[in-house]
Amino acid sequence: MDSIKILQEWIDSSDNIVFFGGAGVSTESGIPDFRSVDGLYHQEYDYPPETMLSRTFYERKPEEFYRFYRNKMLYLDAVPNEAHKKLAQLEQAGRLRAVITQNIDGLHQKAGSREVLELHGSVLRNYCSRCGRFYPVEAITESRGVPHCECGGKIKPDVVLYEEGLDQKILSKAVRYIEKADILIIGGTSLVVYPAAGLIDYYRGGKLVLINKAPTGMDYKADLLVQGSIGEIMSQIQVHGGR
Repeated sequence: MDSIKILQEWIDSSDNIVFFGGAGVSTESGIPDFRSVDGLYHQEYDYPPETMLSRTFYERKPEEFYRFYRNKMLYLDAVPNEAHKKLAQLEQAGRLRAVITQNIDGLHQKAGSREVLELHGSVLRNYCSRCGRFYPVEAITESRGVPHCECGGKIKPDVVLYEEGLDQKILSKAVRYIEKADILIIGGTSLVVYPAAGLIDYYRGGKLVLINKAPTGMDYKADLLVQGSIGEIMSQIQVHGGR
């Protein structure tokens, strides 16, 4: 039996599925993975992306941080792909309990998913680092240089920068979902970024599905390996009502 048929059977038999996704889910909506080094970074910026997206860089060189952030991290015209849409349908059908994502683009919510745990925050939310007031993404896109609140404080994107810790409440909630899941589907991630990649260790079930274009260092843990585009694979799944 091929892997798609097995995946379909597993999905049809469960109402306790959890999905954990990485950058590969967003790249199919045209959002590049900023870690993939290309000539543009070297031509336009003096530092690697990981440096420019660090807390230290944000504090010391805010002008340069926001120039990079506006140019490279905001893809507000992107639309959900087949993977986003299918996951939302599975949730609406009562089969999927939660989406846990490393992405910061809000596309899962745009597709209709309700229970989305954003491990690294969201570009759509921003807040004043002095008074805490929240701002929409327009506060960044419609300003120049360093955006400031009315109180004078810097407006910071609600995303987790390098050197910053993950939100422990969200992380704990993700662990609870994974621990209780019948099926854990992991898609579009190479499972190398910690602590998020360590979430796989909390899964106790016997139906761990890994969907990725390239092999990962965690393939040996999978009960079902499906190699290919997450959007193409999920588009082949039929959504039937809950059991």
